[in-house]
Amino acid sequence: MKATKMPIPRNEAQRLDALKRYNILDTLPDNAFDDATALVSYICGVPIAYISFIDENRQWFKSETGLGVSQVPREITFCRYTIMDSKLVEIPDTLLSERFKDDPNVTGGFKIRFYAGVPLTTPDGYHIGVLCAADHVPKKLNARQRSALKIVARHVINTLELETKNNELASQKKIAERAVAAKENFLANMSHEIRTPLNAVIGFTELLAGTKLDQQQRIFVQDVQTAGENLLLIVNDILDLSKIESGGLTLDIQPFNLKKALRHVYDLLKVKAVPEVEFNLYLDAELPEMVSGDQGRLNQILVNLAGNALKFTSEGEVTISVKKTGETHDAYQLRFSVKDTGIGIPQEYLDTVFERFTQAEESTTRKFGGTGLGLNIVKQLVELHDSQIQVKSREGYGSEFFFTASYKKASFEEEQRESKPVNDLGRLSILLCEDNRLNQKLAQNVIESFGFEIDTAENGEQGIELLSHKKYDLVLMDLQMPVKDGYQTTEYIRREMNNPIPIIAMTAHSLAGEQDRCYKAGMDGYVPKPFKQHELLQAIKTAVKKESRNLQRPKADLSQIEETDRIKPGWKKEVTSQFIEKAPIELKELQSAVKRNDFETVLQTAEQLQLWLHLFLLESLSENLRAVEREAIGRKFTAETADHLDILHCCILEIIKDLKGK
Repeated sequence: MKATKMPIPRNEAQRLDALKRYNILDTLPDNAFDDATALVSYICGVPIAYISFIDENRQWFKSETGLGVSQVPREITFCRYTIMDSKLVEIPDTLLSERFKDDPNVTGGFKIRFYAGVPLTTPDGYHIGVLCAADHVPKKLNARQRSALKIVARHVINTLELETKNNELASQKKIAERAVAAKENFLANMSHEIRTPLNAVIGFTELLAGTKLDQQQRIFVQDVQTAGENLLLIVNDILDLSKIESGGLTLDIQPFNLKKALRHVYDLLKVKAVPEVEFNLYLDAELPEMVSGDQGRLNQILVNLAGNALKFTSEGEVTISVKKTGETHDAYQLRFSVKDTGIGIPQEYLDTVFERFTQAEESTTRKFGGTGLGLNIVKQLVELHDSQIQVKSREGYGSEFFFTASYKKASFEEEQRESKPVNDLGRLSILLCEDNRLNQKLAQNVIESFGFEIDTAENGEQGIELLSHKKYDLVLMDLQMPVKDGYQTTEYIRREMNNPIPIIAMTAHSLAGEQDRCYKAGMDGYVPKPFKQHELLQAIKTAVKKESRNLQRPKADLSQIEETDRIKPGWKKEVTSQFIEKAPIELKELQSAVKRNDFETVLQTAEQLQLWLHLFLLESLSENLRAVEREAIGRKFTAETADHLDILHCCILEIIKDLKGK
């Protein structure tokens, strides 16, 4: 046979670049391509079908039927000609083709007598491969078969395009995940670095405020406290971004004194008002005294809005007004408004003022300061209240920000939440794991003021050493320490030492998911820095009492069941087997309902569980369940709810274990 020069497309370089973009060469088998090959073989009624791609030197088969090879040199392929064309190439009988009658794959080799190939053409027009059907006998395709070949060829290219897009998306996702991880790492470090000294500033100021001071000193201390609280608000604004983005920001629904909370916001901000500005608080005469909601988030919204109003108003007035606009049998509709006579917002910026890191004009940041986060977080927090923040403004005349929110009704008996808890634990021995000297000193003063003893370790290794030689009642654990951090130390205490001592995380980290991570690591409580003294004491009480309750595992009393079994044989076996089967399911349903604040389901499921507990005379457990029921009736779940659920979970599993052993 006379040698012929191998045909090369005019756009060969671009064609090869297009092929490489798909990263398809030398990849593993793929069902999508194998299905396409099988379909071609079936439709055309041929024993040979394949999907191949042609690079500089070879024809590589991504999928094939009837060949049994993975690649062949490019210069001996039929397809080297097919990629030169844009349409289907069909040779009914290769022995009658001047080009192929002496080809080795016709006279020998694969003994090809029939060939049909469709170029695999990319969206930008490059022929990177061929979809083929072949036979050992002469054949001619009908119109439907030719049409089907073209459709399958397009499907192959679409599959390649889809896989490429998916790979690009996966790559972009990895980049985005790395960016998120870097951001979270930055926020975590920033949180720790700012909150650690801030904890000392606020903590020592609180201690100082409790000492004997003259009038001027007390004013100075109050000013420092206000400055610390304001700085903490800015830090919290940054950290709330992480919680908002992760979906970890939720409302903590508790009863609170609405009028007292609003006056607190007013008192906190009135020191910012310049003499030329009249700062007012107008409360509707019909405004309820007590409501149930998230007081902290409401404070945050109003402090941001009123703080902005005072910042941008040099003369005139700033007014916070709250009005009752509606009432149902269990809730109030309240309209909150912050209005000022300040610089106002240009009309063209009204749609963007709630965007993150955005202020109306660049000059605003230079003149007035601010992070550009406040209004964005206000928007997110108002939306958590199932509402929308709205703004009316006129440049040079002032602005009004307002929203309407629904608050559940609450009774006066629930007002005393903020009173300082009393130490009824005796003289506890506490181990503090903390590397910051100022925070060590602060914690020592606070803990000793509670009447407890305290030892200090500067890192996790020292903490483990102290815990190995002395019995403590509780560990206060910083998370970020040298040598061994709080998580590693807790894991060692729980797994290697097998020590159930209560551990409370005291951390300057305050990011979304941090609290859950602490509990999963085996800690029993979580107190973010800067902390209030009463918050720390309450966390200590909760952790210690939880531990003491957990040590007293109640056992099932079968006396009444056995008495009934004597009258009705088989009753004991039936009841215990039903309890073993159903109680864990009902308990899991109860936990899930509490997590999603489904108060009705909690009450229904608790009623079912109470029946079991009464049957087995488990009165102490029944009291834990009644506490959960009371919280569901009050439509609020607290940290105590989690404690009651933990006790129920642990004890019921132990009881089932005992019953299975009998």
